[in-house]
Amino acid sequence: MEAQMQPSQRTSRNRWMRLIAGAGLAWLLSAPAALAQQPTAASDDAAHQAFNNSCRTCHSVKEGDNRLGPNLNKIVGRKAGSLPNYNYSPAMKDAGFVWDQDKLTRFIVKPDEVVSGNKMQPYGGVSSEEAAKVVAHLQAAAEQH
Repeated sequence: MEAQMQPSQRTSRNRWMRLIAGAGLAWLLSAPAALAQQPTAASDDAAHQAFNNSCRTCHSVKEGDNRLGPNLNKIVGRKAGSLPNYNYSPAMKDAGFVWDQDKLTRFIVKPDEVVSGNKMQPYGGVSSEEAAKVVAHLQAAAEQH
């Protein structure tokens, strides 16, 4: 078929093929990075379930909704013990750090190792994997609000 095409038709066809191939290659190369940045519905569900199983009894992600524990709205990046209208332990008020993913995950697993003398009692013990899911849920909830 290509032998029957005029030279200008072949050149035009070749340009289109290169354009399509280039666009396809660009998409293939960028897709894994884009997909890795977007959590799947299953991971969102698992993170939400981890929060519900381990934290929801005492905490909320709604701003101003302090319960037995303080609300966890936008906790990553917040100074420890700094929410107004919550009665933190003296140890938490004096902790002197800002919550990051690592510190929060470690605190969920073993609170006394991060802030000795805090008031939090872990609900049935939480694994590092579950704590990481909880932190992922807290970060996702903060982005939605």
